[in-house]
Amino acid sequence: MTPRPASAPVGTVTRGTTNPNRLRRMDRWIAAAHGAELRRAADPLAVDLGYGAAPWTALELLHRLRTAAPRTRVAGVEIDPARVASARPYEREGLVFLRGGFEIPVAGSPVLVRAANVLRQYDEEEVAGVWRRLCARLAPADPAAGSRGGLLVEGTCDEIGRRHVWVALGPEGPRTVTFATRLGSLDRPSDLAERLPKALIHRNVPGEQVHAFLRDFDRAWAAAAPYASYGARQRWIRTVRELTADWPVTDGPARWRQGEVTVRWGALAPRGW
Repeated sequence: MTPRPASAPVGTVTRGTTNPNRLRRMDRWIAAAHGAELRRAADPLAVDLGYGAAPWTALELLHRLRTAAPRTRVAGVEIDPARVASARPYEREGLVFLRGGFEIPVAGSPVLVRAANVLRQYDEEEVAGVWRRLCARLAPADPAAGSRGGLLVEGTCDEIGRRHVWVALGPEGPRTVTFATRLGSLDRPSDLAERLPKALIHRNVPGEQVHAFLRDFDRAWAAAAPYASYGARQRWIRTVRELTADWPVTDGPARWRQGEVTVRWGALAPRGW
C-alpha cells in the first residue's frame, strides 16, 4: 500500500480511547450496506481514521469487511507518531498503519473512510469543513457501473459499543443517520442522544428536527410497551415500524432486528445546514 507524499498531518491528537469490539455495530452495518461497493471496486481500500492508542479497531475492520469483500485492504491512520509506531508490529497482508490526519495519506481514493469518535473533541462549526475534506478523498461515483462512490462513516459510541449513532456520507455529502444499540441495555430510545455525532449533539433542543425525531421515537416506544412481553427486539421492531409513518426510514426489518434504524439525513439535519 503506497502512501501519498509526506505532508503535515491535518487535525489534532484525540484521547485515543479504544477497546476491542467497540465498533462492531458500525462495522457490521458497513459490511451490510457497503459490501457490494467494496466487492465491485478495483481497489477496495478502507481507512480507519483515528484508530486510537491501540490497533484493535483496524484489525477488526479488516476481518469484518473481508467477510463481505475478501479483497479489502485497510490503512489505519493516526496523527500521533507514537501510536503508529506501536501499531506497526500488527501489520499483515492487507493492513498497514500510517501517520496522518484528515488529508488521508494514502495513494488513490478510498472506497471507505471510517472516523469513529474523532470529531467529538472538535467544535461544531468545524464539522462541515472536515466532512467536505474527507468526502473529497472518497472514490467518485460511477453511475454507469452502478457505483455510488466511496463512503465516509462518522459517528460516536460509548466505551464498550452498546450505543452508537453515525452519519453516512458519499462524495456528494451526507446521506443518512443510523441509530444502533444493544436492546437489552435500552430504557428508551432517547438514551441514544448522548451519542449523537458532533453535527447533531448540540441540536437536541426544541425546534430542531433531531429533537423531534427522538421525541417521536420515545412516544412510539412507549406505545409499543405491550410488545415487551415478546422481548426487547419485538418492541423495537414495532416502534420503528410506527416511526415509518412520519419519518423517512431507509432500512427494513432485517436491520431493525439488529437494534438499528437508519433515517435520511435531510430529515434530521440541523436548521440552517
